[in-house]
Amino acid sequence: MTDGPGSTPDMPSGWAAEQPPPYGGAAGAAGPSWASPGAGAPQDANPSAPPPSAPPPSAPYQSAPYQSAPHPAAPYAPAPYAPYAGGQYGYRAPDAPRPGIIPLRPLTLGDILDGTIKLIRSNPKATLGLSAIVAAVTGIPAAIGQAISFGSLGDLMADPYAAETASAPIAGLAAQYIGTIISYVMTFVGTTVLTGVLTRVLGRAVFGGRITVGEAWRLARSRVLALFGLVLLQALILLLPLLALVAVFVIMVAAGAFDSMDGAAAGLGVLVGLLFFLAYIPYLLFFYTRLSLSAPAIVLEGRGVTDAMSRSWRLVKGDSWRVLGILLLTAILAAIISGVLAIPFTFGGSLLGMLNSGSAGGTVIAALLLAVGQVIASMITYPFQAGVTGLLYADRRMRAEAFDLVLQTAAAQNQSQGWVHAGVDDMWHPSYAAGTQQGSGPYHGAPPYGTQGPYGPYGPYGPQA
Repeated sequence: MTDGPGSTPDMPSGWAAEQPPPYGGAAGAAGPSWASPGAGAPQDANPSAPPPSAPPPSAPYQSAPYQSAPHPAAPYAPAPYAPYAGGQYGYRAPDAPRPGIIPLRPLTLGDILDGTIKLIRSNPKATLGLSAIVAAVTGIPAAIGQAISFGSLGDLMADPYAAETASAPIAGLAAQYIGTIISYVMTFVGTTVLTGVLTRVLGRAVFGGRITVGEAWRLARSRVLALFGLVLLQALILLLPLLALVAVFVIMVAAGAFDSMDGAAAGLGVLVGLLFFLAYIPYLLFFYTRLSLSAPAIVLEGRGVTDAMSRSWRLVKGDSWRVLGILLLTAILAAIISGVLAIPFTFGGSLLGMLNSGSAGGTVIAALLLAVGQVIASMITYPFQAGVTGLLYADRRMRAEAFDLVLQTAAAQNQSQGWVHAGVDDMWHPSYAAGTQQGSGPYHGAPPYGTQGPYGPYGPYGPQA
């Protein structure tokens, strides 16, 4: 720049006459530049071709003083930006960490089902193996009773006139009912123990750790009696209206109320019974849904029976329809899987039992086929239902207590040390929930290990640098 009027010189005073060419070239300047070779030309341009002619001058001003001619369209017009599906203003939340079978965030139905399958695949011995043992032991009495019953039906088919004595069919039915009752009692015991063990396996698998059957049993055996009490109390609550109806019916029969009943009274009784069952279905679904998370609360949180039922009630409250839908879908899927797996063995065992003419060998083979079908079906459905219930419990805690923050913190610590510490099992205790203090929040009462948790002031991983 100069101090007086006139044009600005191309070179400031005091500079040498020979200067390097400008970077990238100047407008209207000839000669080389400091730009990299080919930087200002298209990739397909011919170096020997003459330079392109200057663009035509822009059109004169029209309506506005600052309006210029429209720019030519670019050869590759950029596509408009599409916002992310999960966020506002084009923002997408980062993916939650997934150290184990589920992402550590509130779960969708797909996450729950996928996590259940991953639970079975990552712990086959503790899930499939233990379920097969329980199903085999509990299904043997029912299979023997069914085989004897089918054998008696085979005798009846071979000699239809034998039905006049009525001894063979009655004996077969009695064997079937006795075997079924024994199996129900054994199933009650076996599935209760199995629920505790599988819940412990799931609690470790969420963090990506594995646990043996023996270790899971050592952690869950102290909760078995509470699980028995829970199952009995839940059964009493769910069956209470039916028990009351049966009691009224027995009293009416004992009083002779049905001796002089005409057709109109019988029709009224049938109508009352139908209305009762229509009212009983919502009652059953309501209490079944509200108490469905009691077993995980007993095993993972160390609660008593009534405290676990209250805990489940509070967790399900506000999301009852979603929990009910997932539980019903799980029951339907389990029934379909069980039926598909057991049908070939049930059909073969039933056919062999009716055609073996009461021989001991045929009865044994028929019982084995029926038992194998029951074992294969239960081996899949037991851990499937237990896994869905446990992950649904974890999902409700994440949504109601921000428990995913606790799980993410523990998972980050496990990743930093390179292995899953056994102390993560105690992270399920409500005293570790985000923002939960002693005697407040959804957990009522003091933590079982005091205010500093089971590992003292440093947590389950010791003092950190």
